[in-house]
Amino acid sequence: MKTNYYVVDKHVNNLSTHPIIEQSAALLRNGEVVAFPTETVYGLGADATSTVAVERIYEAKGRPSDNPLIVHIAKQEDVHTFVDNLSEKAQKLVNIFWPGPLTLVCNWKKGTVSDRVTAGLSTIAVRMPEHPVAISLIEAAGKPLAAPSANRSGKPSPTSAQHVLEDLNGRIPAIVDGGETGFGVESTVLDTTVDPPILLRPGGVTQEEIEQVIGEIRVDAGLATSEAPRSPGMKYTHYAPEAPVTVLDGSIEWIQKMVLDAKENGAIVGWLGTKETCKVVPADICVETGAEGDLFSIAKNLYSGLRSFNETNVTTIFAQSYSKNGVGYAVMNRLEKAAGHQILSE
Repeated sequence: MKTNYYVVDKHVNNLSTHPIIEQSAALLRNGEVVAFPTETVYGLGADATSTVAVERIYEAKGRPSDNPLIVHIAKQEDVHTFVDNLSEKAQKLVNIFWPGPLTLVCNWKKGTVSDRVTAGLSTIAVRMPEHPVAISLIEAAGKPLAAPSANRSGKPSPTSAQHVLEDLNGRIPAIVDGGETGFGVESTVLDTTVDPPILLRPGGVTQEEIEQVIGEIRVDAGLATSEAPRSPGMKYTHYAPEAPVTVLDGSIEWIQKMVLDAKENGAIVGWLGTKETCKVVPADICVETGAEGDLFSIAKNLYSGLRSFNETNVTTIFAQSYSKNGVGYAVMNRLEKAAGHQILSE
C-alpha cells in the first residue's frame, strides 16, 4: 500500500473545504484509515460506525482487539448521539474542557458506533479534540472518528507526522501533516459512569483541574492489570523505544553512580531528562525534554525524546523521575509504562 503524505496549514481559513481535508474525508467515508493531528498526539482515524473501518485501525497498529478506542466528535452536542444519560458532572466537564484533552467514559447508547470501538463493553469513550485540522476532518467526513494514537502498538506515540510515517508507512493510505502537536501526551480519561468519577488515565487536563469543577474524584489503582480495560492504555505496555528503559528516582549523585556502573558493565547509556540534569549525568547520549520544573515542555517532548534513542546505538536508557503533581502525573504514567514499570529508587 502506498501512503500518501499531505501537508496542510492549520491556520488556513475554511479548512473543511480544503482539498486535502476533502480527499482525506473521502477516504474515511470509504472505510479507510487516515492519520491526523490533534492537540495531544497524532491519531489514526476511521469511521466509528463501520466495523470494517475500525478493524483496519487494529490491523494497521497491530493493536490488541480488547483495547477500546476513543470516539472523536466535532461538536459538544454530538456527545448525546452516542451517550445514554450523560451525567450532570460529565456535562459540566464538557462545558469547561471541550474542545480539549479530556476523554469521558460514559454509558454507551448501543448501536450508534461499531461494537469493535467499545471492545465489548457497555461504556463508550468520547472526546472533542482541540485542533482545527482534526475538527475540520471530522466535520468533512460527516462521521465520528474512532482514533487511537497513530503508531505501531507499544511504541512511543507520534507527536509529528514524520513519526507516523516511520511507524505506519505502507500500512495506511494517508497521513495529514498539520505540524507538531501541542501538548504531547494523550488525553486524560475519566470514567463518569460512577460517582465519584474515576481517573483512568492522567493527561492534558489534570486531576486538580477536574476537581475544581466537579469535586473529588477517585484514581483507578489497577491501570496496568485490568482484565477488561475501560480506557486505552490500561492493559498493555506502551510508549517503549527499542532499548530498555529504567526510571531512576534519587539524588543526582546516585544517578551519576548508576550511569557509571552501567557503563563499566559494558552498556551504552542514554539519559532522558531535563536540561539541567543533562549537564551533569555522564551518559553516552543525553536527550533534553525541557527545563527543570517546566512540566508542559517535558510532556510535549517526552515521546519525541524516547523515539530519538532509536536513531542511536544506546543499549539501555535511564529516565529522570518527576513529581506526580499536575501534569507530572501524566509524564510519570507514560514513563512508567515505557519502562514496563522498571523503576529504581535510591
